[in-house]
Amino acid sequence: MAGNDLGSLLGNLLGGGQSGNGQGGAGNILGALLNAFSGNGKSASNGSPLSGLMDMLNKSGLVEQAQSWIGTGQNKPVSGSQIAEALPNETLDKVAQQSGVTPQQAADEIAQSLPKAVDKLTPNGELPKAGSLEELIKSQRM
Repeated sequence: MAGNDLGSLLGNLLGGGQSGNGQGGAGNILGALLNAFSGNGKSASNGSPLSGLMDMLNKSGLVEQAQSWIGTGQNKPVSGSQIAEALPNETLDKVAQQSGVTPQQAADEIAQSLPKAVDKLTPNGELPKAGSLEELIKSQRM
């Protein structure tokens, strides 16, 4: 799926969507981020870009935060600087460029919106399998 399509779906899921003022919006930024984790060897063994992203966050020391978003309890916060440290520079730069924001703005937006998005995308406490992410996002919007 194209990053813009995923961004639009995520934006609707998060209650916003892509804004028209040149700023990427939470959905667009998260769509670009998940797009960076699809089809480039960064996906997890189940092929899901969300699983690949969660694996990277876990390996970067954000295990408690990432697991809280997937689980059914309260979501633990994460800071933009923690996201910036966890993601490869080239990934964050690409997301920022595609979203029309600085890398720090992208990291801050990811830190604000990713916990909510992951929580909504894992209603049963499990990451979606490859190919089911788009369907899951659509079902959550209804």
